[in-house]
Amino acid sequence: MVLTSARLALRELVLADVYFVAEMLADPAVMRYYPRPLTQVEAQAWIERQRARYARDGHGLWLVSDQETGRPIGQVGLLRQELPTGADWEVGYLLHAAHWHKGYATEAALTVRDYAFRVLAPARVISLIRPENTPSQRVARRLGMEATDRVRFAGLEHLVFALGRPGAAPAI
Repeated sequence: MVLTSARLALRELVLADVYFVAEMLADPAVMRYYPRPLTQVEAQAWIERQRARYARDGHGLWLVSDQETGRPIGQVGLLRQELPTGADWEVGYLLHAAHWHKGYATEAALTVRDYAFRVLAPARVISLIRPENTPSQRVARRLGMEATDRVRFAGLEHLVFALGRPGAAPAI
């Protein structure tokens, strides 16, 4: 286990998670702000990218499960992103549609945000969100983030939602 919250457990993804991840990433509702849903082969590559991030950065998207049942819910984690303005730590979140509107994204993302500030102590954390993705924007706002910029990321326009670390010197 990497992190826990009141209802959730976060852990590193393993290749055996491919069936859940593939089902989630193939869902058009889940992937509506991505270029397209992914195949099972692409879902396996997704997991392998996260595992490479764990080895390189010590973080990535983690599998989020219900603590009581062990049932997977989605992925939330910490990603090192290279933006035109420099490198930032992103709090990323993606939940399976069956688990939307239960507060899980906010609960897991708050846990990751607090972990980032406590352990890594960056000046800020961000979330990259497509302008039309209002549900994710609401989660970012619940984390205390505000839209501060627009960037092209992975070929698509994104809003940069950011929150400075409490007690950190403001960016100049």
